[in-house]
Amino acid sequence: MRSILIPALVLMTTLAVPALASERCNVPQSDWRPVEDLKAALAAKGWTINNVKTEDGCYEVYGHDEAGKRVEIFFDPATFEAVGSDD
Repeated sequence: MRSILIPALVLMTTLAVPALASERCNVPQSDWRPVEDLKAALAAKGWTINNVKTEDGCYEVYGHDEAGKRVEIFFDPATFEAVGSDD
């Protein structure tokens, strides 16, 4: 029984690691639009942008939305579609 359990655990762990390492946005760097375009699009909607970082293959925007609510949102770097947040 033990000889089956250990290889099974090793296999499960090996298969789980790539899922944990996957990025939120999977866009080739060559397809990324400039971060300045994202900032301009959000500013046109009334957002105040404090900082933009790159994380998980996305643009991560820190600032306040049009209602003044603090936001920390990930955007697809090619489409500028919101793809989630850490909140």
